[in-house]
Amino acid sequence: MDKISIIVPCYNEEKVIDLFHTELSKAIAEMSTVRFELIFVDDGSKDDTLKKLKAIAEKDISARYISFSKNFGKEAAMLAGLKFADGNYVVVMDADLQHPPAIVPKMYSIIKSTGCDCVATRRVTRANEPPVRSFFAHKFYKLFNKLCGLDVVDGAMDFRMMSKRMVDAILSMPEHGRFSKGIVSWVGFNTEWIEYENVERAAGETKWSFGKLLMYAIEGFTSFSHLPLYIPALAGITLTGLTALAALITLIVGLASDLVISPFWLICLLVLFMFGVQFMILGVFGGYIAKIFVESKNRPHYIIRDTNIGI
Repeated sequence: MDKISIIVPCYNEEKVIDLFHTELSKAIAEMSTVRFELIFVDDGSKDDTLKKLKAIAEKDISARYISFSKNFGKEAAMLAGLKFADGNYVVVMDADLQHPPAIVPKMYSIIKSTGCDCVATRRVTRANEPPVRSFFAHKFYKLFNKLCGLDVVDGAMDFRMMSKRMVDAILSMPEHGRFSKGIVSWVGFNTEWIEYENVERAAGETKWSFGKLLMYAIEGFTSFSHLPLYIPALAGITLTGLTALAALITLIVGLASDLVISPFWLICLLVLFMFGVQFMILGVFGGYIAKIFVESKNRPHYIIRDTNIGI
């Protein structure tokens, strides 16, 4: 009999967690030939999420919970769940019901019938999402794939079912700067896709502001692309060429006419432009040096405060 581990990262989800468990239980009830374990990962919630998770665990023998000592982020929560999962198939999904539990049986049916290692979901629309966020999301996926040489599908969600061997491959990548969509694409394996319309949160508010999404995008770029390291060389070549061209034009104009070009003005523009380039180069170096600094400390991805796993 197959066993499916369902990993659910939670951060301040007290308003929706009971409803989520109810809906997930309905989906699980349709799969009587499969065993389940539910691994809820409380990512340092400041509300009563942990209290509710403990109540769920008391009445549902398949439910487990892991509670972090503070908020380490969704990537750390997913990683913790993957490490503790012992099912031969693993599902990762959110607790806000934007990842419909009713899709889980369909995922299992596809993964068994096709023999693939992953069944993933993608949104075909971004309804109810701010237009600006949708625009930048589309552009991000296009740019990310070009720079990183990967094939991250536009609209891809973290909601997916994976085989144990794919999970083991993901766990073999211990880096701290984690970008799951890139990691899943990088390890490969055959993937089948399920498309569905965007679903609003059942309760509560999204934890992903535009600023957090922007930082997450930068994390993805610096984790999977070395191209920014070549920007200083390209900038230097471009600057040298433009400077030589400007000097040539200035010489021609000066010889062909009586127009006097102020040397002071040219020097000011050149100095300001070079300062801008230098700061850009320092910013690129700083981003990569920061990642080396974080990785060299080799701190744990998370710290567990409380759990009922193994009890």
